[in-house]
Amino acid sequence: MEKSLGVEFEKAVRLLVQYMPPSDEQNRKPALFHDIRVGVYLYERNYSMEIVLAGILHDAIEWSRITDEMLRKEFGDTITGLVRACTKDDSIKDPVEKIEKIIKQCVATGEDALIVKAADIIDSFKWYTIMQNEGELKYCMRNADAIFRLKPEHFQDKIFNELQKWYLGE
Repeated sequence: MEKSLGVEFEKAVRLLVQYMPPSDEQNRKPALFHDIRVGVYLYERNYSMEIVLAGILHDAIEWSRITDEMLRKEFGDTITGLVRACTKDDSIKDPVEKIEKIIKQCVATGEDALIVKAADIIDSFKWYTIMQNEGELKYCMRNADAIFRLKPEHFQDKIFNELQKWYLGE
């Protein structure tokens, strides 16, 4: 890991630890552990610093007391934009509409945002497979389906191939 990415990775984790509420048995999945796994997944596949950090922080606005302004101050506009693209709009009550909106946000922001969202869904597929949580696996399927329906053809990153394997149950 290059030194600057290592320092920034740690800074992102420390921010999450400070502001994210602790998980318990009632949570769908341990949020902090999930966020770190997503960042490590992206790091291990040699994605850019911005994608790796957005992967760690992808739930920051949604699940913690971290604000856009805090992210912008600590990590800049690019990472904040990627995290914002991956943030659900909880004012939308219809689950299908909510998924459609977040995937459209990612597509509009660019391939990097959709890469982060794909990594998020891959980790969720892995977690809920281990936990044998059929309901959440269906949620993963709906997300993956939306990604494949809405992804522009020129978004050809290798992560979409891995997501497709989970989606097809391979």
